[in-house]
Amino acid sequence: MTDTGTEAQFLAYLSEGRFMLQRDPISGRAVFPPRLRMPGTGTPLGDWAEMSGRGTVHAVTIQQKRDAEARAIVLVDLEEGGRMLSQMTGVAADAVAIGDAVQARIVADAETPHVIFEPAGPGA
Repeated sequence: MTDTGTEAQFLAYLSEGRFMLQRDPISGRAVFPPRLRMPGTGTPLGDWAEMSGRGTVHAVTIQQKRDAEARAIVLVDLEEGGRMLSQMTGVAADAVAIGDAVQARIVADAETPHVIFEPAGPGA
């Protein structure tokens, strides 16, 4: 049986190279992770909108594996609302700081497409 729920829809958009999230119909803020109803209010969700991918690091954890380079796991506040947990690339793990501006990038070459973050360039 094929999953046709909100997570499947989110992954389908990522597979198309589109960073789409649902919006709260009352406030207009983006919601992550995909779900059927708005947390706290129970308002049905359904409308999807394209996100800019811009955000700010809210929290960072350095993950060190025995025989691998350290990596930064970040909790990012998205510009349109919503908060995502992902990996930071494009910078040394210990150089990532709370408040850093970041830009999302879709990685679709894996079995399951996903979003990672990179440092935001000038003017981003």
